Amino acid sequence: MVVANMAPGKVAGIGLDLVRVDRIQRVFDRFGDKFVHRILGPAEIEIFQRRYRRDPQRGIRFLATRFGAKEAFSKAIGLGMHSPMAWSRMETVNAPGGRPVVQLTEPLASWYAERFGTAHVSVTDESDIVAAFVVVETRS
Repeated sequence: MVVANMAPGKVAGIGLDLVRVDRIQRVFDRFGDKFVHRILGPAEIEIFQRRYRRDPQRGIRFLATRFGAKEAFSKAIGLGMHSPMAWSRMETVNAPGGRPVVQLTEPLASWYAERFGTAHVSVTDESDIVAAFVVVETRS
């Protein structure tokens, strides 16, 4: 048995969200870019637009994974979608190796830093459903 050599923090919160891709497609069909700009942050918008231009279905799955990650994160920190949590203030971007990471903007970033440590996010997608899982550590 191999055990990762890292000193994990204590878990402060866990969030999980499942999203039906067709639900996100219907909202996108109705509201288009207005929906995209309400949900995604600037870095996510660039990625969405690139993916959507190449393959609209891939773009919608990206939008669905990010929607799910934001929902899961809001559950893990115990706020739901209440201030300072807002859709576009929490972004899920990829580190150089491809691992998804949480990126926060103000005023959520300061609020979060006072209360929590590292946030871990994982997302996965299939043609009809996506899942997002977030674990938030305590402050050290």
